[in-house]
Amino acid sequence: MSHEIRASALPPVVTKEEWQQARAELLAEEKALTRQLDQLAAKRRRLPMVPFDGTGHRLETPDGPKTLLDLFGDQLQLAVYQFMDNGPDDYCPGCTAFTDNVTNLDTLRSRGAAWVTVSDMPLEQIAGYWQQRGWTVPYASSRGTSFAADCGVIGFQLTIFLRDGDQVFKTWTTGSRGVDRLMFSTNLLDLLPYGRQEDWEDSPEGWPQHPTYG
Repeated sequence: MSHEIRASALPPVVTKEEWQQARAELLAEEKALTRQLDQLAAKRRRLPMVPFDGTGHRLETPDGPKTLLDLFGDQLQLAVYQFMDNGPDDYCPGCTAFTDNVTNLDTLRSRGAAWVTVSDMPLEQIAGYWQQRGWTVPYASSRGTSFAADCGVIGFQLTIFLRDGDQVFKTWTTGSRGVDRLMFSTNLLDLLPYGRQEDWEDSPEGWPQHPTYG
């Protein structure tokens, strides 16, 4: 049995030559943006850092209490994603989608970086959700500590740390759309004709769009 799927809205249809010209013009803009992102990354590598207390917070893990310094393991760099605590039996869909997206930590380790997801949720709640989702990403609970506040977290955040011996420094943070840039699905959707189909996007009239958190 065949199922015919029809689009409700379509880009204009042009000749091969017209498409190649339009694609070449957009490609020039894409390459310019790539160069700008490379320049921005170079500035990020030159960003100053600020001392951070690496041993003052008792974080609970499946292997017992650990400090932030402990979470580095034998690496010099540490990425910490802070997963929102929405209360018992309530889990942030954005943080869930983001954690689904976290893979290939071996590549990070080969570049001297460790990863851990930290949440103010109780350890037992995190462990249960991790088991339910089938995640193997390392995690820790900051419940009862000032870790999130000391990191400046409002909701969710990605924080990058660097160690020099036993000294820990905070080098960079991002939230909201900064975290969004790391998502496979949303970045791929940006390449598709209909985009993310969210109501904030600048799309042609008639394109499918829905409330971002609807």
